Amino acid sequence: MILAIVPVLLITLLIGARGVAAMRTTSDFLVASRRISPTVNAAAVSGEYLSAASFLGVAGLVVKDGVGALWYPVGFAAGYIVMLAFVAAPMRRTGALTVPDFAEARLGSPVLRRLAAVIVLVIGFLYLVPQFTAAGQVLAAVGGSPYWLGVVIAGAAVSVTLALGGMRAATYVQAFQFGLKLLLFIVPAIWLVLHVGPSTRANALEPVEFTRFTAATPVEFRLDTELTLTEPTHASIAGHPQQLLAPGRYMADAGSTWVFAAGAPVPRVGTGQPPGGDEWARPLLDPGGYPVLATWSVLVATVLGTMGLPHILVRFHTSADGRGARRTAAITVGMLGVFYLFPAVYGLLGAVLLPQLYLSGGTDTVVVALPATVDQGWAGTTFTALLTAGAFAAFLATSLGLLLAVSGALAHDLVPGTLRRLRFTPLVAALVVVLLALPAERIDVGVLVTSAFAVAASTFCPLLVLGIWWPRLTAQGALVGMVVGLICSAGVIAVDLFLGAPPGLIDIVLGQPALWSVPVAFATMVLVSLRGRPPAWAAAAMLRLHLDENRSGSAATDDFSPPRAS
Repeated sequence: MILAIVPVLLITLLIGARGVAAMRTTSDFLVASRRISPTVNAAAVSGEYLSAASFLGVAGLVVKDGVGALWYPVGFAAGYIVMLAFVAAPMRRTGALTVPDFAEARLGSPVLRRLAAVIVLVIGFLYLVPQFTAAGQVLAAVGGSPYWLGVVIAGAAVSVTLALGGMRAATYVQAFQFGLKLLLFIVPAIWLVLHVGPSTRANALEPVEFTRFTAATPVEFRLDTELTLTEPTHASIAGHPQQLLAPGRYMADAGSTWVFAAGAPVPRVGTGQPPGGDEWARPLLDPGGYPVLATWSVLVATVLGTMGLPHILVRFHTSADGRGARRTAAITVGMLGVFYLFPAVYGLLGAVLLPQLYLSGGTDTVVVALPATVDQGWAGTTFTALLTAGAFAAFLATSLGLLLAVSGALAHDLVPGTLRRLRFTPLVAALVVVLLALPAERIDVGVLVTSAFAVAASTFCPLLVLGIWWPRLTAQGALVGMVVGLICSAGVIAVDLFLGAPPGLIDIVLGQPALWSVPVAFATMVLVSLRGRPPAWAAAAMLRLHLDENRSGSAATDDFSPPRAS
C-alpha cells in the first residue's frame, strides 16, 4: 500500500521544483505574487481545506458519534459563506501578506502583530500535528508499516515542496490534489454502494444498534479503553485461549487485541452510544446529554473558525483584487458542497460493516478499511490503495498551507528575515511538528482539529470582523480581546485534555468552548475599545477596505500601512 502514495509524493515534489524559478521575493513565497486565478485558487483552497478531518474524520465521527456528526461538514462549508460575506474582498484590499500583517497595518501595533503571530503558531501546530499523525495511522493500518514512517514521509514531502516553490508550488499542488481527492473519494463510494448488496444498503439507511457480534471479531485497541460487560462474554485476550468473562469492568490495554466470539454481547465504552439504534440516529450531537447545546457549539466553532484560519485567509491575498477573492470564496462553496455529499456514505456503511471500530478507537480509519471488508480480492485491494493515496493527498495539501502560515509567522512576523531564511523555515517547522507527532500516535485527530477551529473562532474571527466593519476598534481592545479569546479556547481545552472533565454540561463547556468563548472575545474587544480612542487613520482604512479598487480609481497596491506624518 505504501506504493500507492509514491505517485502523489512524486507529483507534489515535481510541482514544488517547478516553482523555484519564480521565487525571487517574499511576496513570491507567501502569496505567489497575487496572480492566481479564482478557479485555480478555489480548487487550491478546497484541496487545502479537505484535510484528514474531512477525508477520514467525518466518516469516522459518524461511526463513533452518530449521524449528528454530519453537522461538521455543514459547518465547514457554511464557513465559506460567512467568509464570502464579511472577509474575503476586504482582506485582499489590505495588501497584507499575513494575518499579523493585517493586524499591525489596521491598528498600528507591533505588539498586536507579534501576538497574532503567536496565535498563528498555536492554530498551526494544533492543526498540523493531527495531519502528520493521521498519515502515520493510515499507512500503519493499511500497509502494516511503522507509525513513524508515515509521519516522517509527510513532514519531508511538505517541507521540501515549500522550501522549493513556496505559495506558488503549494497552490498548484493543492489544486491538483483537490481533483485527485474528489475522484478518489467519490469513485470508491459509488463502488461500495453498488457492491455491498441491497440488505447492507437497507441496514445503512435503517441501522440496528450494535449489540452482538455477528461473527468472531478481532478488535485491536488503539487507546487504553475501559470496557463494561453487562453479561457473560466469550473472548480471547492478547492471544490467550478463549475464556468466559464475568459481567463487570475490564481495561483493554493500548495495542492489545481482543477476539470476541460470534454472538457475544458488545461491551459498553464510556458514555458513548454504539453504532445504530435510535440515539445514534438522532440528527444531533449528544456527548453528554445536551444535544442542542453540543450541536450549536460545533457549528459556532466550525463556521466562525473557518473565517479565522490563517492558512485559509492567506489564500485571498493570492488573488489579483478583491473581486477575485470574492469569486474564489463563492466557487469554493460549490466545490466543498460536492465533496461533502459523500462522507455520510462511508460513515453509514462503516456503522454496518465495521461497528467494532467504535470499541477500538480506530474509527478514523473506517474509510480505508471498508473496501477490503467488502471485497477481499483485487477490487478491494485496488480501492484501498486509491483511498490511501487520496488520504495521503489530503494530509499533504492541508499541511502545505498550514506549514506556509507557520513559516510566515516565524520568519516574516516574529523575526523578519530574508527570503533565504523564509525558505529554510519550513524545514525547521516541519521537524518540530514531526517530533510532536511521533509520540501522539493514539490521539483523537478530530479533537485537535476542532480545537484549532475553536481557537481561530475566538481570536482571529473577532479581530477580522471588528477590524473590517467597526472603525472604533483600538489596538488595546484587539490585544486584550485576543488574549481573552485564546485563554477561553485553548486554555480550557488544554484543561479538558490533560485533567479531564466529568461527562455532561462541564465536558461540553470545556471541550467545545466556542459557543461562549467567541461572544466573550467579541464583547471584550468592544468594551475595551470603547474606553480608548481609535487610530487617526481608521476612517481612511475603512474606505480602503470597502471601496472596490477597480471602480474607486485607487490602485490595488500592497501598501496598507498607517499614514506617516510628513
